[in-house]
Amino acid sequence: MNRRDFLKSAAVGTAAAATGSALAAPALAKGVQQWTMVTSWPKNLPGPGLAANMLAERISSLSGGRLQVKVSAAGELVPGRGVFDAVSDGTAQLYHSVPAYWGSKSPAFLLFGSQPFGLTAIEQSGWLNHGGGQALYDKLYSKFNIKPFLCGNSGAQFFGWFRKEINSVDDLRGLRFRTTGLNSEVLSRLGVAVQAMGGGEMFQALQSGSLDAGEFIGPWSDSALGFYQIAKNYYYPCIGEPSSAEECGVNKDAYEALPDDLKMVIRVACQSLHDQVLTEYNTNNAKALQLMVEKHGVQVKRLPDDVIIAIGNASGEVIKGLRDHSDDLVRAITTSYLEYRKLSHSYMTYSDGAVFAARGLKYSYGE
Repeated sequence: MNRRDFLKSAAVGTAAAATGSALAAPALAKGVQQWTMVTSWPKNLPGPGLAANMLAERISSLSGGRLQVKVSAAGELVPGRGVFDAVSDGTAQLYHSVPAYWGSKSPAFLLFGSQPFGLTAIEQSGWLNHGGGQALYDKLYSKFNIKPFLCGNSGAQFFGWFRKEINSVDDLRGLRFRTTGLNSEVLSRLGVAVQAMGGGEMFQALQSGSLDAGEFIGPWSDSALGFYQIAKNYYYPCIGEPSSAEECGVNKDAYEALPDDLKMVIRVACQSLHDQVLTEYNTNNAKALQLMVEKHGVQVKRLPDDVIIAIGNASGEVIKGLRDHSDDLVRAITTSYLEYRKLSHSYMTYSDGAVFAARGLKYSYGE
């Protein structure tokens, strides 16, 4: 699918209205159900759009055909940002999206998606599986009649696409920048004019000049949407979103009505997809970045240290606000997140971090 198709799908997603009627799961044959998965993505968008398709196929296959899942792209049934409410009220049985989109409901959602200077993809999975995160994840989403599952991660996301170079913190002030989640609040504290929009809208806004810069997902998905055609400066490190979890939200009533083996099918399908999605992103991001640099003139640039430090300090202020929040559950989730981040960092500094630092030194390795 070309970029024009993506933009058309995204535009439909922003214009469509959510349906108001509950969507029953029709029986196709004895013991067979058909569920609808609504997504936040243009159809077949490299990365999350394809991951949604894989999840639907995996659930259908592992259930032996007893639970068949039909995928609805953004705008086909509900708008991309409307999938949470659609599943909450039973308009659809499950969705594929990212927690970063639900921050208006509670800031606690944002900690399960991406956090500036926060957890990497492996750490995020570790927190949910071994650090008490899943119980808190369930508790938060159950307030909205949803059972959540981590089902993938885009890995570390580049800081963003910029028309002009960033040489100091002053260059961020007044910049019209597309982002989501906690990164929005962090950058707003530095004077950035943050704007929320889909990937297709972001391309159009960059093209028209109503947007100065923005981040979406990563080289693989971003190259498909053509951002490099307009903004050639691609900045790292990935401090705004060191990872970005993809999730499957299931209508809790529909989930609880399933027999135990089909509940297990959904859990296993989501868990098994996480590694495949993350490694697919990492592999295709590497290929796409190389292609954009070598053939399309993209300039990969590192943010200056003073800019990184300023963003880090603003991130700390935002996290402190969550830690001291008036809502007990927000405080509990933030405390758990911070404790796991501290624990993991104390080890990763000597393991993965040290390995990558050593690999960056000058030596001969099979050349």
